[in-house]
Amino acid sequence: MKYTESLKKNYEFRQVYKKGKSFANRYLVLYKYKTNNQINKLGISVSKKVGNSVIRSRVTRLIRESYRLNEDNIDKEGWIFIVIARTNAKGASYSEISSALIHLLKQHKVYNTSI
Repeated sequence: MKYTESLKKNYEFRQVYKKGKSFANRYLVLYKYKTNNQINKLGISVSKKVGNSVIRSRVTRLIRESYRLNEDNIDKEGWIFIVIARTNAKGASYSEISSALIHLLKQHKVYNTSI
């Protein structure tokens, strides 16, 4: 993720949950919040409801890889994104997670398909 940093601080997550805008689909929930920074930030949250640590780690890797491969198509800078995995993501394949993430980015109007 050359254009994006990880979101790690709890207060940053809380700020996005409180002031950000969200959309959801079957597998994921995506929050976005505009900042004044020149770089995007990505936070991934996978609850224990999704499964054990092996499953949660797999879902996290799928989300991170999907974002990394589509990062060039995000046409705006200065966003904080939080991706929350829903329980249906447990058995989802990479293509399902990737299409779900692209769908949510398009709903937020930050995904540019012409690139």
